[in-house]
Amino acid sequence: SSLSWAAAMAPWVGLLAAAAATVTAAPDAVNATGKVALVTGAAGFIGSHVAKHCMELGMKVVAIDDLSGGFLSNVPEGVVFKKGDIKDAAFIESLFLEHKISFVYHLAAYAAEGLSHFVRSFNYRTNLVGSVELLNQAVKHKIECFVFTSSIAVYGSINDLSQMQNPDRTLKTANPTKQAMVESTPPSPEDPYGIAKYAFEMDLRAAHELFGIDFVVFRPHNVYGPHQNMFDKYRNVVGIFINQIAHNQPMSIFGDGEQVRAFSYIDDVAPVISRGPLVPAARNEVFNVGGDIPYTVNQLSTEIRSALGAPDHPVANHPARLEVVVAVSNHDKVREVFQPPEPIDLKEGLRRTVEWYRSRGKFLSPVEFENVEIKEKMPQSWLRDDLSEAAVCTGSRIGEVKEEL
Repeated sequence: SSLSWAAAMAPWVGLLAAAAATVTAAPDAVNATGKVALVTGAAGFIGSHVAKHCMELGMKVVAIDDLSGGFLSNVPEGVVFKKGDIKDAAFIESLFLEHKISFVYHLAAYAAEGLSHFVRSFNYRTNLVGSVELLNQAVKHKIECFVFTSSIAVYGSINDLSQMQNPDRTLKTANPTKQAMVESTPPSPEDPYGIAKYAFEMDLRAAHELFGIDFVVFRPHNVYGPHQNMFDKYRNVVGIFINQIAHNQPMSIFGDGEQVRAFSYIDDVAPVISRGPLVPAARNEVFNVGGDIPYTVNQLSTEIRSALGAPDHPVANHPARLEVVVAVSNHDKVREVFQPPEPIDLKEGLRRTVEWYRSRGKFLSPVEFENVEIKEKMPQSWLRDDLSEAAVCTGSRIGEVKEEL
C-alpha cells in the first residue's frame, strides 16, 4: 500500500533531503572560458540543454545532430551547428580538423530502451560504433576530457517497456533488492540499449588506460522537462501521461501503480553534465545523476493531472507488467564531488514542463521508426499497418512540425 511504502522509504528520503539541503554549488577548478566543446545530440532533449549550459559556462560550442530524433527548434542560439551522423567517420574527423576541441560531450543516441530489441543492429551501429568513431578522433586529437552520458539501463531492465509487456520473459537486474543503486552496483544490462551503453563505458576506460584520455560518465534516469518529445510512445512515463491527457485518453497504469521511481527534472541533470570536465575529482569516474525523491506511479499521475488542471482525468488500469518494483539511484557521490544546488521538486518541475508543452512542445511531431529489423514480440501498441521489417533499419522518421517554431 502507499502507506506501507511511504513508511519504509521515509528514513531514506529524509537522509537524501538533508544531504541535498546542506550543500551549495562548488566553484569549478578548470576554467571553461574559451574552451571548445563538441556536443553530440544537440537537437535532442538532454543534449540541447547541455549545449546551452556549456555556452553559459563560457565555452564555444560545436553542436551536431543528424535530426533523426531531435528538432532544430531545440538547438540553442549561439552554437555552431552541423548536421551529421556520428557513424560517419569522415564527418567526425572533419569536425576535429576544423575546430581545436577541448571537451567532447557525447549525448547522441537512439535512446528507446525497449525498442532496441527490435532494432539491434541499428542500436549497436548508432550507440556503440558511432561512439567509437568519436572516441577515435578524441584520442587522435588529444582532447582534454570525454564526457559520456550513459544510462541507468546498465544496471538491468528497469525502463524496458517491451520486456515488461512480454509475460514469458524473466527479469534479472543488478539490483533485485529495494535499495538505491550505487555506482559500485555491478552492471548487468539485459537489453541491447543498456549493453551498448555499458560496452562504451568499458571502451572509454580501456582508452584511458592505454592512451591516457580522461573521461567522465554520467548515468541519468527518468529525465523530463522542456525539449522532451511528449509524443514518444516508446519511453518516459511523464511524456506518455501528458500526451494521454492532452489527447483526452485515459492514463495507462499497469498493476497497482505502486511501482517506485525517482523523476529527474532536466535542470538537475544538464548543468552537472556540463561541468563534468571542469571538476578534477570527477575525472575518470562514473556518477548516477538525477532526482532523489522517490514517488509511486500513482503519485506521479496525481501530480501530472494537477499540473494540467485535470484532477479528475480518468485512469485505465491494466494488468501488471514484468518490472522492477523499486528502481531509484543513490546520488551521494555526485553530491560530494559536484555539490549541486537543491533539486527542483516534482510539482515545480511538472509546472515548468507543462508550461513549455503548451507553448511549444505540443507542436513537435511523433518520432517513430519507418521500419524495424524484427517485429516478433513487439508490443501491440507499437505496431502500425505500415511498419515493415528490413535487413537494414533506416532509423527514425519525423513528420513535419505542425507549426513553424
